[in-house]
Amino acid sequence: MKVFISAQIRRKEFGRKVPAEDLPVIARSARAALGIPIAARGLPAHTQLIKAYATSKRGPKRIVYLLAVDDGDMFLLFYRGKNDAIGKNASMSNPAFRAALDKYLTMLEADIVDGDIEELMATDD
Repeated sequence: MKVFISAQIRRKEFGRKVPAEDLPVIARSARAALGIPIAARGLPAHTQLIKAYATSKRGPKRIVYLLAVDDGDMFLLFYRGKNDAIGKNASMSNPAFRAALDKYLTMLEADIVDGDIEELMATDD
């Protein structure tokens, strides 16, 4: 399994690059079996949203991945603090989450088409 991030999402969530201290947090949380599925409609075929909880040096994080069910690859969508409007309630019942998810899925699709995604890591999961 591999973990990817789109260039546009990386800029929104982290800036120019993913900080080195956040990579181990992402690696620990990028386990579909440990995540919580988020029920959502309108996702790309054969995908599922997975929410993970993690702790970084800067505090608790809520991380949302788009899981490609067929091969187990994950695309990082959100990396937020637990008190952020999205991190507080990463579910479809949160209008801020729904709006951001639509926007981020559009950015992810555009970056995949353009080949502008980066592999963050490969895991043994």
